[in-house]
Amino acid sequence: MERPNQRWRPDSFLLGLIAMLVLAWLWPGLGRDGGPLHLDLVTRYGVAAVFLLHGLLLAPERLRAGLLNWRLHLFTQAASFVLFPLLVWGGLLVAGDGLPSEFRLGFLFLAALPTAVSTSVVVTAVAGGNVAGAIFNTALSSLLAVLLTPLWVHLFLASDGGGTLDLGAVLGRLALLVAAPLALGQLLRPWLGRLATHASGLDRLIVLLVVLNAFSSSFAAGAAAAPSPLLMAVAGADVVLFLAMIGLLSLLGRGLGLTVADRRAGMFCGAQKSIAAGAPMGAILFTGAGDLGMVLAPAILYHLLQLLIGGALARRLGTASPTEPRHPLADAASPSTLRGAGVGARRFSRRVQLARKTDYCTTKGRR
Repeated sequence: MERPNQRWRPDSFLLGLIAMLVLAWLWPGLGRDGGPLHLDLVTRYGVAAVFLLHGLLLAPERLRAGLLNWRLHLFTQAASFVLFPLLVWGGLLVAGDGLPSEFRLGFLFLAALPTAVSTSVVVTAVAGGNVAGAIFNTALSSLLAVLLTPLWVHLFLASDGGGTLDLGAVLGRLALLVAAPLALGQLLRPWLGRLATHASGLDRLIVLLVVLNAFSSSFAAGAAAAPSPLLMAVAGADVVLFLAMIGLLSLLGRGLGLTVADRRAGMFCGAQKSIAAGAPMGAILFTGAGDLGMVLAPAILYHLLQLLIGGALARRLGTASPTEPRHPLADAASPSTLRGAGVGARRFSRRVQLARKTDYCTTKGRR
């Protein structure tokens, strides 16, 4: 039951992102490559730890259980990896050369990222969507991104006149730092899966250190902070992009005859993007780039705004779908959790961690 005097608390991960940006700006020498913290080593090897943890937490039963609803899966993955990139690409063509090259690349990179995992699932639950479908599609999106994200970035760079990626080298690094740890995590899951549920905050810590390293290196290399009007323009473009995706996916889902629950799952999973995957993958794709912080800026701002707007929209849609029973995650995400701007992600993530732990224990019991 909702407590009348319960206060809204900001998401700790968002506060951490803001703190890393401020620290990088005030003291760039601390987190830069070769600095006293040697965060370049964390960026290089911590990425593998992030995806090893993801592999330990990813239940293969979720993938097998969700295979039958192929229309929802095709709709969601096409939204994330086809419609979103094409929408950004078209927007940049309209914008012309008015946007600095770092931000152009940042928007293109944002478009190629997989969907956010925890927030997509929980916001879907709050909106009364198909939670099982959301869980399946967030897992599938993370796996597809290993191949599709570098391919899209390669195409973007080639079309934008900014050169191309060395796909062989990039895919080799992704195989070593992303695919191999994911596979190893799956192999070790029967023995270490329960332990991993207690270390699920480690991936966020590594992401925060990657962000600190990226922005510190950018500022230390002489990249001045972007003017406030330009950052406001980037944030405004992120808002327009998120709302455009929500609107388009709602219309397309209705036109394709998807159920209300499936439409809401596809809408939120297709419109959201993961900075938790974006920061480590950016460090791999743009190795040695002194302006990596500026490249990540559109994705970081988008992450903040998708929580603000997505949480408020999910609350407005309601906590129960007319065609689906109420899900336990929706009970955890009461209106007080989404009070104000709609950022209840910390409580959301705790509930998701509990769901993962329960899922793991249930699976072990069946065996």
